[in-house]
Amino acid sequence: MRIQVNGTARDVEVDPDTPLLWVLRDVLNMTGTKFGCGAALCGACTVMVDGVAVRSCITEVGSIGSGAVTTIEKLGDTKTGQALQKAWLDVDVVQCGYCQSGQLMQAAALLEVNAQPDDAAIDDAMAGNICRCGTYPRVRAAIKQAAADLKGRR
Repeated sequence: MRIQVNGTARDVEVDPDTPLLWVLRDVLNMTGTKFGCGAALCGACTVMVDGVAVRSCITEVGSIGSGAVTTIEKLGDTKTGQALQKAWLDVDVVQCGYCQSGQLMQAAALLEVNAQPDDAAIDDAMAGNICRCGTYPRVRAAIKQAAADLKGRR
């Protein structure tokens, strides 16, 4: 089957019911997307399909169809991704870092649909992304900083 990942068509020989996470990590050797719980409860595996955040651990590759998959490896090529990465560093969000690719992908999906989210919108969008280190206040602050940075560029 053929899937679009980060702007490139990729041929993969897998069963259609294979989770997208394993196609990315094991077939395409793209290890930025992390395995967390395997049940879509933690958000570590978050990627975007056509700009919508999805949990790749439960998304069957066959369900992607012609959808465009974006992973953490491509995020920095976008204005939103650049603003988020800068804010993440400025606010010093990361502790252990394991959840961060999923956090960033979820935050990018949020900013694509809500350019100026308030605390409630951020908390709602990010609720499914678990951070064992508890950096939630810094995640919120970084998203607000990225949104302000993006507003200044528009």
